[in-house]
Amino acid sequence: MSDEKTTMSRQRFILISILFFHSMNTYMDRACIATAADSMMGELHISAEIWGLVLGIFGVGYALFQIPSGWFADKFGARKSLTIVVGVWSSFTALTGAATNAIQLLFLRFFFGIGEAGAFPGAAQAFFRWLPAKERGIAHGINFSGSRLGGALSLALMPWLIGIPWIGWRGMFVINGLIGIIWAAVWLVWFRDNPKDNKKISAAELAYIEKGRLEDFKANIKSSFAEVFTSLNMSLAMMQYFASNITFYICLSWLPKYVKDTWPDLSNTALHTAMPLLFAAFANWTAGTMVTRIYAKGHHIASRRITAITGFSLGIIGLLLATQTKNLAFLTTSQAELFWFIGCFSLAIFGVDMTLSPSWAFCNDIGGGNSGAVSGAMNMVGNIGGALSMIIFPLMLNKETGDANAFFVLAAVVNIGAIICWLFMNPNRPREKDLTPQKIRARFIAMIVLYTALLAGAIGYNMVSGYQKNKAKVLENSSKSVIEEVPETPSLSEEN
Repeated sequence: MSDEKTTMSRQRFILISILFFHSMNTYMDRACIATAADSMMGELHISAEIWGLVLGIFGVGYALFQIPSGWFADKFGARKSLTIVVGVWSSFTALTGAATNAIQLLFLRFFFGIGEAGAFPGAAQAFFRWLPAKERGIAHGINFSGSRLGGALSLALMPWLIGIPWIGWRGMFVINGLIGIIWAAVWLVWFRDNPKDNKKISAAELAYIEKGRLEDFKANIKSSFAEVFTSLNMSLAMMQYFASNITFYICLSWLPKYVKDTWPDLSNTALHTAMPLLFAAFANWTAGTMVTRIYAKGHHIASRRITAITGFSLGIIGLLLATQTKNLAFLTTSQAELFWFIGCFSLAIFGVDMTLSPSWAFCNDIGGGNSGAVSGAMNMVGNIGGALSMIIFPLMLNKETGDANAFFVLAAVVNIGAIICWLFMNPNRPREKDLTPQKIRARFIAMIVLYTALLAGAIGYNMVSGYQKNKAKVLENSSKSVIEEVPETPSLSEEN
């Protein structure tokens, strides 16, 4: 009995490990569709513009259900919420393999996004209940690194699965879905919302967890969620997170196809496109360490600000260098060009992923007891940026050269805006004394209208552009057929 009280078990480490694989599975399912782009577009007769909608619609469902899924996890616990959401998105992943047209894909990817919206809020709820406050930072770092490694594994492994004749892209989706169902079953059997209900946890570990959790209740709620959501700090946090996802989401959507189309004479390009995600995994560890060390020296605001600005600066440098891939004389071969591009884009992804740790820490700073809802709101807007990124990328490709330099420059400019946001983000900013419920309501409506209009505008432009291109192709084909059907009129010389 004495040994049971004094021996420290390690059940919370098992929790972190299980959620690490959960995070890997999340991004494997997101990224696998990018590796199947050519096969699916060819078989289902989908244009590049419509494919952008297929990719972007995931981000819409994911963004819209961030806050509701966070509420669900808080209300019913991580055991039920993660079992349900993983089961839901895994089912829609598997069903993607049965799609026969673009309309079905749009519905499947939208509901897939709704399911995945609960992934990280559920994990955050589990960490809150099982980990002392001082261990949650490294836990979230491990969690986010798992997502990036999952994406990299998907980009490297899925082309091989698709290449197996009896699996193909349809079987690939079914396999990914089954992996999620197995994870959900393990989670349901092992996890309990209250660590007290875990029979293998020792009294010493339980006491350690409960003592560490008491630190959460020492922080007072600074203001209501409505006030925080409509504050300047929240607006700035949303905009800078929007900027980071503009760049990052290309890894999960268009990058494999873009690289393959740009260097068609090279093989194994999918392996190269996994490299930026490996850099992203390392970036999460780097940023987490940087935030922790600067904070330990007593520089609270600087620990977030310096880390984020460093990340966005590296992102800008990487993006601008990537635009020079075809212009540098010393890149004499296609292989050299590919290595340069992947290296530069990896630097950009490393940079923007460095901003995750300070962003979520900043939400804790301004949210207090409402940190979950505040971070969910930030993630919601960030994923609207991801959806926009996937939609507009094919529209910004150079028609003559096929390069994406215009998009990379746009992303760099947006990252500059994110740096400006961080210069004014201050968790110690005093509350506005004259803030009335009417003002809060007006600000809330204005923010929702702004982001909705931005997303709707991109979707509308995409649809109009796609319609015009398809109409032009139809007219061109009709003209060709008419010319072929009209018999040639003999010349006067031939008649004579």
